[in-house]
Amino acid sequence: MNVIRSEDAPKAIGPYSQAISSGTLVFLSGQIPLNPKSGNIEGKTIEEQTEQVLNNLKAVLSAAGTDLSHVVRCTVFLTDLSEFGAFNKVYGTFFALNPPARSTVQVAKLPRDSKIEIDAIAAKD
Repeated sequence: MNVIRSEDAPKAIGPYSQAISSGTLVFLSGQIPLNPKSGNIEGKTIEEQTEQVLNNLKAVLSAAGTDLSHVVRCTVFLTDLSEFGAFNKVYGTFFALNPPARSTVQVAKLPRDSKIEIDAIAAKD
């Protein structure tokens, strides 16, 4: 088991790791749209926040030696499912070919009042 850290993604804001690799799998903690440099929420719209979250996940995946094309599962948490269509358009640009399995749920609240959080599981070849 290895702890994965990326300076290009936000530092953990609690007692957890950005990701853990075990064997050929990488388990990524949920990312919210924090700008890794400023520590502030990036973007006001669901589209802007989705893009930041996915860029954060990309950075952690890179530190783990893999990328978005190896993601096998995502869980998406939205504070407003009426924004699902707008979220899905941005998400689809990051996973254009062979998108991973996914669950999407609405939640009452997310850390730092973000609109979205995504966690993921990826494979390492």
